[in-house]
Amino acid sequence: MTTKQNIEKVLWSACDSFRGKIDSSRYKDYILSMLFVKYLTDVYNETRDKYVKQYNGDERRVERAMNRERFIMDKTSTFTYLYDNRNNAEIGQKINVALAAIENNNSAKLHNVFRAIDFNSTVDFGEVKEKNAILKNLLEDFKELDLRPSQLDTADIIGDAYEYMIANFASDAGKKGGEFYTPSKVSELVAKLVAPKENDRIYDPTCGSGGLLLKAYKQIPSGKTHLYGQEQNMQTWALCRMNMFLHNVDDATIWQGDTLANPQNIENDKLMKFQCICANPPFSLD
Repeated sequence: MTTKQNIEKVLWSACDSFRGKIDSSRYKDYILSMLFVKYLTDVYNETRDKYVKQYNGDERRVERAMNRERFIMDKTSTFTYLYDNRNNAEIGQKINVALAAIENNNSAKLHNVFRAIDFNSTVDFGEVKEKNAILKNLLEDFKELDLRPSQLDTADIIGDAYEYMIANFASDAGKKGGEFYTPSKVSELVAKLVAPKENDRIYDPTCGSGGLLLKAYKQIPSGKTHLYGQEQNMQTWALCRMNMFLHNVDDATIWQGDTLANPQNIENDKLMKFQCICANPPFSLD
């Protein structure tokens, strides 16, 4: 079985591939994106294997069933394909193409989540030889991590590990880390204080990576609620969208933009009303 500790060990090993080369405020996006792709791939492969067995290898029925699943992947956007091409001179571009395909095939849930990430960046990775070596190491770090649902210790393990890494990156970033992460205990306290109820609309106008919204969501055992949030920073907005997806909250509405200058929570030409608003300014502010 894959435990939270197993995942954290792999993630920290991946960090070693970047340390001293790229600032942690940047490489967190690459590592968490690769974790996301590995998770999607393992879920996809296990689900597909189940249907192949169920339909005795009838590819037409298998593909029809797969198209009704929570998300869609093609073979060239899977981690398996990327790992097999880890020695390719164009591996950075291949990863970018794979991420774009994941977005396009799942636009309702994952539109633009990888827009601010460039695995082919010479600014972050340097020249081609150095870049390819880093990306090869990153793919090899994740290769043995088994994220198939049947092998996970608990159902929330992926989402919990994802938030754990966000917390550690925030700690490493120091004061600046408060822009995208609020300590878990603070979020949990705020979520309990606002006391959301079933069928409430819950809103966070400064949602960051989504931790506070998810803590509020967990206060409602039935999950019968709708989450709304807005985040100005594009990279943090993407982290939030992936965080929601990994916690199986597919219908959250997360807008990107300046909440004060350009509020997106408009309904019938008026600001929307919510039963529950849980917000805190960036935790790093004085």
